Amino acid sequence: MTDWARPSVLRLILAAVILHLALIQPNHPAAMTWQALWLFPLELPVIMLALIALSGKWAMLLRVLLTACLTLVTVLKTADFGMFTALARGFNPVADLVLIDAGMRLLAGSIGMIPALLAALAAVLAVCAIGWLIWWATGVLAKVTLPRRRAAGAGAALFAVLAIAEIGMALGRWSLPVAPPGAAFTARVGYERVQLVRQTITDLRAFRIAARQDPFAERTGLLDRLTDESANAANRDVLVVFVESYGRTSLETPFYAGTHRATLLAAEARLRDAGYAMASGLLVAPTRGGQSWLSHATFANGLWINDQTRYGAMLASGRETLFHIAARSGFRTAAVMPQITLDWPESEAMGFDTVLAAADLGYRGAPFNWVTMPDQFTFTALDRLVRAREEGPVFAQLALGSSHAPWTPVPDLVPWDEVGDGRIFNDMAAAGDPPEMVWRDRDRVREQYRKAINYALRTVFDYAALHADAPPLMIILGDHQAADFVALEDRPDVPIHIIGPPDLVAQLKGWGWQEGLIPDPDVAPMAMDRMRDLLIETFTTPAALPPEVLPVSPREAVE
Repeated sequence: MTDWARPSVLRLILAAVILHLALIQPNHPAAMTWQALWLFPLELPVIMLALIALSGKWAMLLRVLLTACLTLVTVLKTADFGMFTALARGFNPVADLVLIDAGMRLLAGSIGMIPALLAALAAVLAVCAIGWLIWWATGVLAKVTLPRRRAAGAGAALFAVLAIAEIGMALGRWSLPVAPPGAAFTARVGYERVQLVRQTITDLRAFRIAARQDPFAERTGLLDRLTDESANAANRDVLVVFVESYGRTSLETPFYAGTHRATLLAAEARLRDAGYAMASGLLVAPTRGGQSWLSHATFANGLWINDQTRYGAMLASGRETLFHIAARSGFRTAAVMPQITLDWPESEAMGFDTVLAAADLGYRGAPFNWVTMPDQFTFTALDRLVRAREEGPVFAQLALGSSHAPWTPVPDLVPWDEVGDGRIFNDMAAAGDPPEMVWRDRDRVREQYRKAINYALRTVFDYAALHADAPPLMIILGDHQAADFVALEDRPDVPIHIIGPPDLVAQLKGWGWQEGLIPDPDVAPMAMDRMRDLLIETFTTPAALPPEVLPVSPREAVE
């Protein structure tokens, strides 16, 4: 029996295949092709020769390290795959761990709690199985002995040099006259994650400094153009309305634009006849495919908050939001959040006098799967619980939910005076196919998304028309683009519409936006973190602004 035959040939081949599959595992949907199977991972010969060259406790130590590292990178690549699919970006180990809980709640709302728990258990078992397979494969290779260990060690060193060279070339650090065969993809993913963690920690330090540098902090007299009783059309309520998953695709992607532009044009004519003025533009959102709260925080805080780590730093920073400033300027501030179903302690740092979560809105109808209630009911709850109180003007945030995934079933508008406690929507909530059936077909998912966005837009503008006798100033914007496979669009831009009394909307003329509800496609998208300061600067008389604040155009802000 030769040294190579100590483990059977079949076991050696199986061990090599297991490591090969772990090393070539894609981390992006675009790389999920059969061709990926033929990629030669440079790490594989390095691992094999190192295991063969070492013995005793050193071989055992190497196996422990390899099993831990390869299992971890396998999980990271799987997380990358999911994040690229849902949010069009990779997974950040520092910032995104908290999304596991949010993802579980979304999954439970879509397929049920027991199936969601079974899916989570399956994921844990899969990780354990992967770890065991890698441990077994490295054990098989460690049993191989060669008469000349030094030769094996030299071979391992050679392949290590090749792998390091591949990583260096991939990162653009250096180049070689002849490229080594294959690719050190897994090593590169691990290296990039280490760099990402370091960069995230560095960014947080800079973010905390920026969060404390606010020229509007504790300043009085701001937003006086909205509250000065001598100003025409002042003392109006201000409503910041986030339309879930409403992105630029609704304006420009043919599959959606035909429906959504027609709805916008019809609403524009109706609102103009009702006495409203309108202006529309585009914003660059800090997220795509999900994490609406990052856009809410970016808009309100005037800081770019594109991950959960920055969100946490914002909460801890003491930064004043647009709602803190509105409260100090004489408004009653409120948040109407129909998708909040658990405790929301973060709201205490956001400047709201009143927070109305799902349980506070009085909805007695059936939920629409994960969506707790139709947008039309959310607006009636706003009127009943917030705007009906005659205690001064309101500055409120609404985060609508009907256009949130899974987009089935989609409600329809009912007469506003028949909404009641929401039980009128029960038949709608039970209609149509369940999410697990719809989501088997991406074309059906897109069709449901088109219907859901159209319902949300119709509801928002119907509500505005309902209040045309005393029009509020409404700031209507998308929170983020839908996931790329749904949106058929990879830009992070979202529409924004400001409608209200003509005297107030006229003050936006310097922004370079389009009159009406359809923004010019050539308008420069403005970063969403500019909105807080721009609104304050626009609706505050120059004498009340801090001396260091200079007017900045939206185009300059983007550039």
